Amino acid sequence: MTELDSLKALADPEKADQMQAYHKTPRVYLGVANPHLDDLVAEWRASRDIEGRIDLARDLWASDIHEARIAAAKLLTQARIRPDDAVWSLIAGWAAEFDGWAIADSTMIAGQKRLVADPSRLDQVETWLDHPNKWTRRAALVGTLPWAKMNNPKADELAAREHILNWAARLADDRDWFIQKAIAWWLRDLSKRDAPRVRAFLEGHGARMKPFARKEALRLVQDR
Repeated sequence: MTELDSLKALADPEKADQMQAYHKTPRVYLGVANPHLDDLVAEWRASRDIEGRIDLARDLWASDIHEARIAAAKLLTQARIRPDDAVWSLIAGWAAEFDGWAIADSTMIAGQKRLVADPSRLDQVETWLDHPNKWTRRAALVGTLPWAKMNNPKADELAAREHILNWAARLADDRDWFIQKAIAWWLRDLSKRDAPRVRAFLEGHGARMKPFARKEALRLVQDR
């Protein structure tokens, strides 16, 4: 039995229909619950070296099945991977294919760890800001959320944070709801560590954002 067969054996048709209605993106949904998916991925990860995990992740992604793509991302989600260039290359290559938030976010959780491991990759991610696919543009902000969450950033990390805030400013005129939400999400997370910087960003660029996004960015700032 292949790994994909093992995944399909857990299918729940009723839940699959619910997932398709919820996510709306046209592809096959199996209806596999997250705990079962996590258990499978843990088994697959434990039985393979990194090369084997990359090969399996590539095959799962190519199936274009919702849960298989989520599993592909989970296979590559690990803080310490050496060498990791092949893992990053695979993740970055998937970014242009994103067509919904769930798969994109799962993939960029794996991507976050590769970006933190090698911040020079931010130069590549910056090119995504001009991509015609809104989900790829959004991934640039989702993938860099660790810099919004650093409690005691060093000088180079502060510089990277400022650089990413410039990305958010570049995207502030993007009218897409998901882009606006991603900007607000980044600012909201940063507000827990540096509320004055979030206020300054909104003073400079908030008028270009949608009202709901400004409100969301400020949601945790009011009492700070």
